[in-house]
Amino acid sequence: VPIKILEQRSIGPSLGQESINKSLVAGILGLSIVMIYMAIYYGVLGLVANVALLIYAVLVLAIFKSGLFILPPITLTLSGIAGFILSIGMAVDANILIFERMKEEIRWGKSKSLALVLGFKRAWSSIWASNVSSLMTALILYSLGQSIVRGFAITLAIGVLVSMFSAIIVTRTILRIIIK
Repeated sequence: VPIKILEQRSIGPSLGQESINKSLVAGILGLSIVMIYMAIYYGVLGLVANVALLIYAVLVLAIFKSGLFILPPITLTLSGIAGFILSIGMAVDANILIFERMKEEIRWGKSKSLALVLGFKRAWSSIWASNVSSLMTALILYSLGQSIVRGFAITLAIGVLVSMFSAIIVTRTILRIIIK
């Protein structure tokens, strides 16, 4: 079945820039709200997640700017910003899974250091499954999509990969330092 274009619009550079600016403000506001929630709900663990989330954001933006690996530097369009914001949610989700598993272990009488090890071990399969499915989706979107969809897919994939690194390496390292 052929695809028919029902509507097409062209916008000027000032309207496009205004949309990007509003999207960036929305992203910063959303990130701030998530960080406040994490700090209130999880206390010290939430603060750890917030530090890991900030490190995550810096790493992703550095990859976008520098064009590490085989990618050229990425220009953040509206679709790219959407992919980045979605991957922020996935980064937070990984920390929530880990923290909830740790809380379960502590409720079952385990020490904090053992709860840390077991919490990461038991959360890993959920984190792995959700991230792999997101990466497969990003790959499909990239391979079948056009420029706008590809921008979303690339930023989502980079964000998901860095969020796995952030949750498993950064969060675990910070928690190990705090527990010791």
